[in-house]
Amino acid sequence: MPKGIFIVIEGIDGTGKSTLASGIQQALTKEGYDCLCTFEPTNGKWGTILRESFTAGSRLSPEDETEIFIKDRREHVKDQILPALRSGKIVVCDRYYLSTIAYQGARGMDMNAIEQENLKFAPEPDLALILELPVETAIERITAGRGDQLNNFEKQAYLEQVAENFRKMNYPFIKRIDASKPGEKLLEDALDEIRKLVTVQRIDVIG
Repeated sequence: MPKGIFIVIEGIDGTGKSTLASGIQQALTKEGYDCLCTFEPTNGKWGTILRESFTAGSRLSPEDETEIFIKDRREHVKDQILPALRSGKIVVCDRYYLSTIAYQGARGMDMNAIEQENLKFAPEPDLALILELPVETAIERITAGRGDQLNNFEKQAYLEQVAENFRKMNYPFIKRIDASKPGEKLLEDALDEIRKLVTVQRIDVIG
């Protein structure tokens, strides 16, 4: 069977990643594609530790946090992402190793080292959609829009550095999308990029 297509949704907190990932899955499923929507951190053993740390009194150390993100991703790749791709599915993942690079880099970790560690086991995305939004707007969405308190990953100064780390990335599979657009337009822009990949894959398979 043909190799699947791997799409990741990235960006700082409050940009609408989860909503977009779900919308992409629904749209592609309606069009007849076999689509898996997943996310990181996962709900597994390691992902649960990370999620609990989001609102804990203090964060894990940068070293421990990075290590647990990688352990969580190893399981995710092995148990969900690779099997789905090998079966020809379109996989849409809400956050992936670009987030680890950006967020842990903002804590002073070596971003190149994080990248190299992930590349030992994590498949490269076919497309990474980075949602871009001013940090102030993202925080307003989190607090006023969702009514949430900011967690340990969402402080403004920290998110500013995370956003800068995302801006520095120049991987060939990255496409940047203005996340200030209405949800329907944001989904339309994302699907336009994804359909280009689907078309290329079909041509490759036929050829």
